[in-house]
Amino acid sequence: MQLVVDGTKIFVGTGGREFDPALPTIVFLHGAGLDHTVWALLARWFAHRGFGALAPDLPGHGRSEGKPLETIAAMADFTAALMEAAGARRTRIVGHSMGSLIALETAVRHPDHIEAIGLIATAAAMTVSPDLLAAAKANDPAAIDMVSIWGYGFAAGIGGSLAPGAWMLGNGRRLLECARPGVLYQDLFACNGYRHGLTSAAKVRAPAILILGERDLMTPAKAGRELAAALRNARVVTLEGAGHMLMSERPDEVLAALREIAKDCAAERLQAAH
Repeated sequence: MQLVVDGTKIFVGTGGREFDPALPTIVFLHGAGLDHTVWALLARWFAHRGFGALAPDLPGHGRSEGKPLETIAAMADFTAALMEAAGARRTRIVGHSMGSLIALETAVRHPDHIEAIGLIATAAAMTVSPDLLAAAKANDPAAIDMVSIWGYGFAAGIGGSLAPGAWMLGNGRRLLECARPGVLYQDLFACNGYRHGLTSAAKVRAPAILILGERDLMTPAKAGRELAAALRNARVVTLEGAGHMLMSERPDEVLAALREIAKDCAAERLQAAH
């Protein structure tokens, strides 16, 4: 569907079902240079099992209009405005990589209607190498090479896809190639500039689940565990042998982990009602 958020037309995937704001909502936030399609499996699963799914293309990404936002804080405020535009009230936010920083910051800046957060391939700080930033700024294909090499675990390099005939690494590269010039750089620049993740984490009231890749070279599992320790109520799931692109590499395990946080929130609402 299409929403107008802060005057900009934004495309939002809804998991193949019409969005119903009366249902508990899960917002899915993609990573740097990507778009809503990375959530195809997860959004569809939840949308067909009693949840409203919102998987936006962030401004300037995919099918959304506008320019990429310059900071994680601005992306968090955008996310809150998106939820308001959609009429969502009871919301969980799930983010991957850059999207996890947005989810974390949204939970701090706009906590009232957020029941839980899911942080996939995350860390309190996502420092980007100067070589990668320079290549992305120049729209040099080497930037995509670096993200691809560092982003996927070993299995992806030799196939590894659960879908017969699909080339995981090639699909990921093509998605990054589809981004408009400057988008990957602006996203990486925003990640690199976000330096107060631990401070924000200490302020989060909502329960969190962190899904980490054991062999993630971009947001190492150790950094994810440090972020978890700063949160008041966090559970960590570490996927053995996995890299950074967990929705492609380990879709079933990611789904299983997020199903648990959905159950937890339903149980907490039931307990509060009694």
